Amino acid sequence: MTPPDAPHNRWSDLDRPPLNGTALRRGLLRPDALWTSLEVVDSTGSTNTDLAGQARDGAVGEGTVLVAEEQTAGRGRLERTWTAPPRSGLFFSVYLEPGDIPVERWGWVPLLAGVAAATGLAKSAGVDMSLKWPNDLLVAVEGAERKTGGILGEFAGNGIVVGLGINVSLRADELPAPTAGSLALAGAVSTDRETLLRAVLRSLEDWYGRWKAADGDAAASGLQAAYAAGCATLDRTVRAELPGGTSLVGEAVAIDGDGRLVLSTEDGLQQPVSAGDIVHLRGAAGGLT
Repeated sequence: MTPPDAPHNRWSDLDRPPLNGTALRRGLLRPDALWTSLEVVDSTGSTNTDLAGQARDGAVGEGTVLVAEEQTAGRGRLERTWTAPPRSGLFFSVYLEPGDIPVERWGWVPLLAGVAAATGLAKSAGVDMSLKWPNDLLVAVEGAERKTGGILGEFAGNGIVVGLGINVSLRADELPAPTAGSLALAGAVSTDRETLLRAVLRSLEDWYGRWKAADGDAAASGLQAAYAAGCATLDRTVRAELPGGTSLVGEAVAIDGDGRLVLSTEDGLQQPVSAGDIVHLRGAAGGLT
């Protein structure tokens, strides 16, 4: 028998039991549900890379979910890496096909995933969640904003792959950066990953259904208002580090109909930002993030 503390034993950390794929499928895959298949793998480089490749090959359909207990080459926005100990978080990707919805509205899907994740985690973990534009999930750890999750969307095949990485049980000495956090460090009432994953996927199904029913109109579906209500970036002075090496400083005043962050600059102009890295400079929560 393999010793319980063997390096590759799935139960080597009893605080981090493996996910039960059978139970997850039983709870999430229904004839009338968005989710059509769900696979849990022990380890992979990146669930987004794997699922995007399958989508390009036409091997998956809408509602496919791929979950990994460990990612060895997880990707975040701007080609950043995402690493965490095995079974310490939720690392998964979903494949969606918005179909007849105008492609120019598909950019809302990653923001929709942020709203859904924040809503689902707030209910299931009992932790106040907020969003940093465009797709970071924030929690408060000892009064300071900390990133506990990120979202990455990419077009593939006839749809879009959306990947989520969420730190669940990371301890302080395991955090990859001083600005990182976890649900456990934020005082979560539950760190049961199956409960949290079900809550996030059900919330995502709900929001995606609303958005599709409104033909991808973020305002009509309530998505634009929900994102703005949960966005910690609004009403703060921020620096937008833009593609090409330029930057822009201003007060974040709105999320527009295309999901862009609108900055009011010192010269009185309102400048929409569609892509870039946002640094929170000043605001109600204080500090730099």
